[in-house]
Amino acid sequence: MSRRTPDPDELRLWRFVTSTVRERAEARAEKLRVKDKPKPVRTTKVKAAQPTHLASIAPLRIDPSEIIAPRPPVPKSAPGHIEPNRRRRLVKEHDPIGARLDLHGFDQDQARPALEAFIRRAYDDRHRAVLVITGKGKVGHGVLKKRTPEWLAAPILRDMIAGVSQADQRHGGEGALYVALKRRA
Repeated sequence: MSRRTPDPDELRLWRFVTSTVRERAEARAEKLRVKDKPKPVRTTKVKAAQPTHLASIAPLRIDPSEIIAPRPPVPKSAPGHIEPNRRRRLVKEHDPIGARLDLHGFDQDQARPALEAFIRRAYDDRHRAVLVITGKGKVGHGVLKKRTPEWLAAPILRDMIAGVSQADQRHGGEGALYVALKRRA
């Protein structure tokens, strides 16, 4: 690998970097001199060395129009998993599944309002658990399967939901979710 000669901008940047290093070393030495018991300070002279690969990086110029807005904050209390005993009772059908929503054939724009209306209606009807069937999607990477837990964590539904868990195989397995609802006050 052959070395190239640095251009004037790179040399200017390197001189700036080495000058700040020297200043910090001198400032540290000055601190040591101020203490009650001065200790011999061994200072080394920083000589101008060959620029490293970092010196070959061009200065960063940011266009204000390219600044990306920050992502919205993650919901504070996304619904967690259903308690193990409650999930077991749902699987064995000792606790009834109050209602079912099948989202097969829906796209995202249709599925979200249908899910929100379904959860609100189930909560108003005082159901304690519901089943939401999303389907697995192609090769197990369904959009509704991925987005449904996010929608359930939204502020609109968060106060009604106690927990979410993947359904048992007899109720749809990976393509369905148990949604435990909180008691209505």
